[in-house]
Amino acid sequence: MTTPRPETLAKLTPVLTKRWLSPDAWRIGTYEQLDGYAALRKALKAHPDDLIQLIKDSGLRGRGGAGFPTGLKWGFIPQGDGKPHYLVVNADEGEPGTCKDLPLMTHDPHALVEGVIIASYAIRASRAYIYIRGEAVHAARRLRNAVQEAYDKGYLGRNILRSGYDLELVVHSGAGAYICGEETALLDSLEGFRGQPRLRPPFPATHGLYASPTVVNNVGTIASVPPIVLGGADWWKSMGTEKSSGPMIYSLSGRIVNPGQYECSMGVTLRELLELAGGMQPGHNLRFWTPGGSSTPLLAAEHLDVPLDFEGVAAAGSILGTTATQIFSDQDCPVYATYRWLEFYHHESCGKCTPCREGNYWMVRVYRRILAGQGTHEDLDTLLDTCDNILGRSFCGLGDGATSSVTSSLKYFKQDYLDYIEGRTAPKLSEKTLVGAH
Repeated sequence: MTTPRPETLAKLTPVLTKRWLSPDAWRIGTYEQLDGYAALRKALKAHPDDLIQLIKDSGLRGRGGAGFPTGLKWGFIPQGDGKPHYLVVNADEGEPGTCKDLPLMTHDPHALVEGVIIASYAIRASRAYIYIRGEAVHAARRLRNAVQEAYDKGYLGRNILRSGYDLELVVHSGAGAYICGEETALLDSLEGFRGQPRLRPPFPATHGLYASPTVVNNVGTIASVPPIVLGGADWWKSMGTEKSSGPMIYSLSGRIVNPGQYECSMGVTLRELLELAGGMQPGHNLRFWTPGGSSTPLLAAEHLDVPLDFEGVAAAGSILGTTATQIFSDQDCPVYATYRWLEFYHHESCGKCTPCREGNYWMVRVYRRILAGQGTHEDLDTLLDTCDNILGRSFCGLGDGATSSVTSSLKYFKQDYLDYIEGRTAPKLSEKTLVGAH
């Protein structure tokens, strides 16, 4: 186990995670003792437009994967249009390896509730929704309890803190479909329809929930709002990098000594994160990893010092995504890992568009052939050709994400595929898996 250097420890910047280890951190009494709802009091004295400008000035970017500037998204909401405005929080965290929103809602749900109230006030919304995965029972209970506590204390409901501002907040549990993490599919699900992505334009900013102006933000994005209101834009920008400001919760899992959530200034490297996590497990050496979940292209050991911010990861050929850093060693197989991820995307495809529905179906079968020792060299061309027909041609980002590990594993680990095809690696799957695979 490695001991982190002082300069590496300095990368730890607990902002969203600072209350997680406090006794009864999820209760409103603890939250209020630790700056809770102080930002709301400050925000309600400001003009909504000034709050939007503050978020723009802070450089806060979406923590859900795309990294879109949050203040810019809020500014897209048309004002004075006579329509109701809505804030919808995307808490449908379900991508393999991703685990930052659920612990946040479990350990510090009031941080999200306070952020919702401030964000709703800024965009002039009188109703807000938190859409959480149905399987996340414990987090949903904590969240609903926090919402009730906020109502009881006058932070929600009518005439909040005698400001004249009204807000109703609803926690809605989905049915556990990964596609509902896509914002327009989430809106359809919230309206009671089958969760499938909508054609854009029009965009949610003008035609979102119930065809009204809507902001859809990730849990981590909204939970970042109260500390920005309290600390100011310059304080927030003092952490992170020039174009990727603030701290980020990095979820580390896999072949490491201490898996978990590590909140660091954006721009930290995997080498530094591994130091904080105690290094690789004994007998394991880093071979490949995901910087932002299974929908982001794989990186290899050569990328240990890539800055983990939006620009740095993009320059390395991947995507920062949800900062779900899954770490694999020389004892793990990139072909098999890709197959398991692909099974997930095949299963979770909503089936609305042909490239994703058919492409993932057939790629899973190609992988089964390869892993059962019956693959051919032509199968590799088939995989790349199929990815080419999915990428950029699917109705939403699910199809694009499914191709990421396929193309990147073939880029860095083609020899592993050839070893299965040419018989140097023993088959990992039996012939039983090939039923219907040809």
